[in-house]
Amino acid sequence: MDYEAILYDVEDRIATITLNRPERMNSFSDALLHEWEHAIRRAAEDEGVRAVIITGAGRAFCAGADLRASGDEDTVLMQGKNAGERRNSLRYSVHRVPQALQYLDKPYIAAINGAAVGAGMDMASMTDIRIASDQARFGMSYVNVGLVPGDGGAWLLPRLIGVQKALDLMWRGEIFDA
Repeated sequence: MDYEAILYDVEDRIATITLNRPERMNSFSDALLHEWEHAIRRAAEDEGVRAVIITGAGRAFCAGADLRASGDEDTVLMQGKNAGERRNSLRYSVHRVPQALQYLDKPYIAAINGAAVGAGMDMASMTDIRIASDQARFGMSYVNVGLVPGDGGAWLLPRLIGVQKALDLMWRGEIFDA
């Protein structure tokens, strides 16, 4: 498979997946999510790969959903005419990545080089190890746009940092530094 929205490289038995939409802060598109899922499955099946690193190109790790995308763009946000169609669009697009991770029996490491907000923070939370640069910023920003965390963060975050801190981050929606 040829990739356009991600980069995939294997060196020294380590696969590196780089989200490659820097002009959109590596926010989700259908292509990015499809390629990300494919790359995870590819690394899982490659016996020569011993670990997988996920990172982002440019100044962001992943900004989650592309809130500025127009209706004509390759976006997964709010596709469908009614709530059921939008839910299914989300389930079959964004949720493909965590589903692929179920089959990855190798260390999955996030190299967080910049903003990891909304579903981007959720995706970072799904890794086994998270390493943040000095420029990394985090936020459960769903509340700021009237959404409920639905990409795994509401389940994962309390298990990583405790219920009270997770609720504080989700309810306040503030951005914080590494």
